[in-house]
Amino acid sequence: MFRSRWWILILLAAIALAGWIWLINHGPTQASGATVLAPATTVAEQSAASPPLAAPAADSAAVDGTGPDNLPPEARTVLRLIASNGPFPYDRDGAVFGNYEHRLPEQPRGYYHEYTVPTPGAHNRGARRIITGGEPPHSYYYTDDHYETFRPIEPQS
Repeated sequence: MFRSRWWILILLAAIALAGWIWLINHGPTQASGATVLAPATTVAEQSAASPPLAAPAADSAAVDGTGPDNLPPEARTVLRLIASNGPFPYDRDGAVFGNYEHRLPEQPRGYYHEYTVPTPGAHNRGARRIITGGEPPHSYYYTDDHYETFRPIEPQS
């Protein structure tokens, strides 16, 4: 009887540890001291807006959806990694993005892929991602709020 109680305690500890590890890797983050980017809009809202969404002049790290130069430096690094096919630092980089929120144009499953944009100070993957469309990629989107809103990344001329 004493031995069976120990197994229950060990099992509960293992379950708690697994939940803690999952939370570290997948849970929401609000890193203190992290750069706050300009509010984003959905792709549909942005295309309907006139003129296009512009970044506040005071925030040099803000994203205005025009080109890679307007992205955080970590996002520009991820774009270079995508162009060279990696290597990518996160296991989920390159995974199919399901577009379950329907905030990007509808495409068949497998069309979109996601890549993590590291967030300074975050203890997990953070909320920033680049989503690519097509194979090879020909459309790019940036989200800094874990798929709530997206901004198209225009190719450099």
